[in-house]
Amino acid sequence: MSRTIVTLPGDGIGKIVLNESLKLLKEAGFEANYTHGDIGWEFWCKEGNALPERTIKLLEEHKIGLFGAITSKPKDAAAKELDPKLSEKGFVYFSPIVGLRQHFNLDVCIRPCKSFKGNPLNYIRHDAKGGFEEPLVDAVVFRQNTEGLYAGVEWTDPPKVVRDALETHPKMKKFKDVPSEEMALSTRIVSVNGCTRIIKAAFEYAKKFGYKNVTVCEKPNVLRETSGMMYRIAKEVAKDYPVIELWDTNIDAQMMWLTKNPEVYGVLVAENMFGDIISDGFAGLVGGLGFACSANIGDEVAVFEPTHGSAPKYEKLNPSIVNPMAMFLSACMMLDHIGEQNIATKIRNAIAKVVEEGKVRSYDMMKLRGGADAVNKGAATTQQITDEVIKNL
Repeated sequence: MSRTIVTLPGDGIGKIVLNESLKLLKEAGFEANYTHGDIGWEFWCKEGNALPERTIKLLEEHKIGLFGAITSKPKDAAAKELDPKLSEKGFVYFSPIVGLRQHFNLDVCIRPCKSFKGNPLNYIRHDAKGGFEEPLVDAVVFRQNTEGLYAGVEWTDPPKVVRDALETHPKMKKFKDVPSEEMALSTRIVSVNGCTRIIKAAFEYAKKFGYKNVTVCEKPNVLRETSGMMYRIAKEVAKDYPVIELWDTNIDAQMMWLTKNPEVYGVLVAENMFGDIISDGFAGLVGGLGFACSANIGDEVAVFEPTHGSAPKYEKLNPSIVNPMAMFLSACMMLDHIGEQNIATKIRNAIAKVVEEGKVRSYDMMKLRGGADAVNKGAATTQQITDEVIKNL
């Protein structure tokens, strides 16, 4: 069957790592048609929209997207870079990846964080005898992708109707003398349906892949309503999975436990921002953002992306030095999703062999500062890493 994948390079190094990923997919035996989708900073600047409608149409048609990275800036900085012809026309910058998640209800975000043997960036700790040990980290974070603090329901200088509604809450008394024009508000909204879907997805994943526990990572002792809802629903869902333990942790304590006993955690599930935080925390234990992959999955459309940013300072380096592994692993998640597990496994095994052999390493794996001189200090180029993975297929 002919399959079409929408490629969304975006900005900065997204263009580089996506191109290398397509080269790897071809050599691994994956056959598909690719169609380019416009997305990112360039289209904000010249069109006032970082996520053009034509790109949405492509994803509506083809259902699968492979995404590189985007540049995102605060509202005022974004406005300064907009084409002067578009200024004063009401355009407001909004992250295109967040826009994709909300438009297609890509509410289930999956972020695996797994150690590769031999990676010099893996987490190590002292053992009781004064030596070192390197625990195997194999955690998967399920992040609710469309609600919570990232839903975008916020105001600077909230309108009177919003202010009046908030004044009905007794905790607003401490802000009664703060003028609205000196106030900014961000809401944290979760729903029963959103919580239930992400928690069920987490338990189903744990059941399918043999994880023994699911941890709800929230803050219900303070965020009593929103985090409280997450945990209450988790306890109900857990009844259908009696062989999987339900654990709960507070987000702040969890970040401490990451560097104490990360190997005991299997699947973790959290609201949007907390899921973002915890997944980056775990990624730091398994090689950093150069190895951090993710999937954004809805009922019909799915988009796969590395979780690193666009790193524009590295885009123009020739040769390129960026680590493409996160993009490769995101492509593997795409292959899993569309039923091409054999090719995904072949690529992952090749990556594992390259990392373990250690003959070809990116600048981050060598713990070098990024820059034009990294190659002279022994770092492999982006293309050399791709070639080495292909050689080990």
